[in-house]
Amino acid sequence: MTGYVDKCRWFDCLDERFPDIPMLYQPLTMGSLFDGIGGFPLAACHAGVIPLWGSEIEQFPIDVTKRRFQFMVHVGDITKLDGAKLPPVDILCGGSPCQDLSVAGARAGLAGERSGLFMEQVRLAKEMRYADILRGRSGVHIRPRYFIWENVPGAFSSGSPKGEDFRIVLEEVVRISCGPVHVPRPYAGKWQPAGRILLGDSFSLAWRCLDAQYWGVAQRRKRIFLMADLGGTTAPEILFDGKGLFRNLEASRRTREGTSATTEGSSGSASWIAPAADSNNIE
Repeated sequence: MTGYVDKCRWFDCLDERFPDIPMLYQPLTMGSLFDGIGGFPLAACHAGVIPLWGSEIEQFPIDVTKRRFQFMVHVGDITKLDGAKLPPVDILCGGSPCQDLSVAGARAGLAGERSGLFMEQVRLAKEMRYADILRGRSGVHIRPRYFIWENVPGAFSSGSPKGEDFRIVLEEVVRISCGPVHVPRPYAGKWQPAGRILLGDSFSLAWRCLDAQYWGVAQRRKRIFLMADLGGTTAPEILFDGKGLFRNLEASRRTREGTSATTEGSSGSASWIAPAADSNNIE
């Protein structure tokens, strides 16, 4: 592991590199798991976030990102990574393999060999945060502060009973920073395309199903985007507030041809999920 740690050393502590700049104004950093050809790093660059490192095992995507993001370090197979030894980042993101969750697949769900790699993303987040606590950080300064997961809408219906896999996803993300919390199934029996979880002032999570046709892409491709603020309440605001987001609405209007002209139409309305037995703030 020393190879990529050495390469990332100059990124390791931005607060040491810029001692005269308050932490609030230092750039956010990101680590990208299941990186592919660098979709998350590209979005990060558009938003002023620095993608420090990526994890990918296929050579062709790695070659693409090495060319497009020459400053980004490749850390290798996610199953072989130790979160305590990874360079700390503010944002940990990943779109774990979707084949076992997709309605077009065998639907092995999170028990499948590929989609089950989601648990590796959770493991790394826990290891990274614990290592940061040992470094003396606390509260909102523990990294990663933000956790992002992307996947197919089939996750809403995968598992037994139907939709159990998405409940597990929510529960595992909450447990990264909140310990053994139970997330219930929705009273309505199925997951809605958007929703949120609020636990006091120290954790928030939101998810939203977005369709590429409303974001300037000439195809219909729906994906779940889940955002968790592991130290605060900002997740719903970040995911549901469209102000300042990069969009090509004019191109989107040309592809819709009479369908809803708003970006919000791609997500549906927010769901109101059954409250947990020990909490009334899971919505």
